[in-house]
Amino acid sequence: MRDFSELELDGALLQAVEDLGYSRPTVVQAQAIPPALDGRDVLASAPTGTGKTAAFVLPMIQHLLDFPRRKPGPARVLILTPTRELAIQVADQARALAAQTDLKIFTITGGISYDEHAEYLGKTQDIVVATPGRLMEYVEGEKFDCRAIECLILDEADRMLDMGFGAIVKRVHDECRWRRQTLLFSATLEGKGVREFSRTILNEPIEVNAEPPRRERKKIHQVYHRCDDMTHKLALLENILKEQAERTIIFVKTRERLAELRDQLAAMQVPCCWIQGEMAQASRNNTIRRFKEGEVNVLIATDVAARGIDLPDVSHVVNFDMPRTADVYLHRIGRTARAGKKGTAISLIEAHDQAMIERVGRYMKEEVPERFIEGMRPTHKKPVTVKKKKKAKDSKKKKTAKKK
Repeated sequence: MRDFSELELDGALLQAVEDLGYSRPTVVQAQAIPPALDGRDVLASAPTGTGKTAAFVLPMIQHLLDFPRRKPGPARVLILTPTRELAIQVADQARALAAQTDLKIFTITGGISYDEHAEYLGKTQDIVVATPGRLMEYVEGEKFDCRAIECLILDEADRMLDMGFGAIVKRVHDECRWRRQTLLFSATLEGKGVREFSRTILNEPIEVNAEPPRRERKKIHQVYHRCDDMTHKLALLENILKEQAERTIIFVKTRERLAELRDQLAAMQVPCCWIQGEMAQASRNNTIRRFKEGEVNVLIATDVAARGIDLPDVSHVVNFDMPRTADVYLHRIGRTARAGKKGTAISLIEAHDQAMIERVGRYMKEEVPERFIEGMRPTHKKPVTVKKKKKAKDSKKKKTAKKK
């Protein structure tokens, strides 16, 4: 599909798409928008950076334009996201896509006072973007009318399940039982969680797999450096930040590690900002603004920022700590090489991380190469990892065979 005009969208939407500089539909947009416009349920695997927000927002706006409301009332489209940052970002993009219309788009998230939300929930809404926990407060307080919802969208469903929102999302699904359509977007459809969940809430869905082509992944130059110890690791990081990187996101595993690294960067005279869980909304917004506007070019983040937040012109992603799983690694490095640009992802690997970087290579079906910085090579030998799980499975098979 070469042009958005092939999607049979309203002229107002085509104008908004042009104003935003979208040249042609991405894979997920080309595959998900047509069945969504036909009113079908959609189950989509759409990693970050693939244009998935427009893939579900455009057909929803088209539906609202095709079937305009006859009188003021509550929201007709509900979009659930796992985090406040993603909700704000989705709402902002929805407003940009609806710029040529009179549609009203609101957010319901934590960090905003109950009274402030209650004030505009009494007004006419067309699209509401919400986080599950805060939305359920208003549903239970009979402040939000789920009976009016015609379309329900779950964005980053896998992340919502990981964060323990499964029961609340199921409750929202039940409360919105009169709706005509459901769209579920997830970074991956692997594993039982999302599959079982989708069977509960979707009706004969069209499945879309928008895994970015290999050439897109090639835009991210991935390498790793082995580290002897924390002193060596910090020296490598300082070299990367001062000699190689322009705008960098550094991922760490815990808030405690973030606090330590923040102090260590201050000692290196490297200005930074940071984002983590349980942070006041005003502080989060200020951090994102400072980084987006270039006031600070280094952002330290826990994995709360690995999904969904669109931060422009990130040249480098540094995994100071490796994530727990390979798919989270992909979400992290997806913060760079966006909008057709190239980027670099560097992982700093201690001995206990060697198995994970090799697991990442198997997950991506291509190894992440090891590289060295002159004068900073590791003195220890590379640890050899043993695939224990495979042996365990083989021994079980042998025991079963003997019993037979």
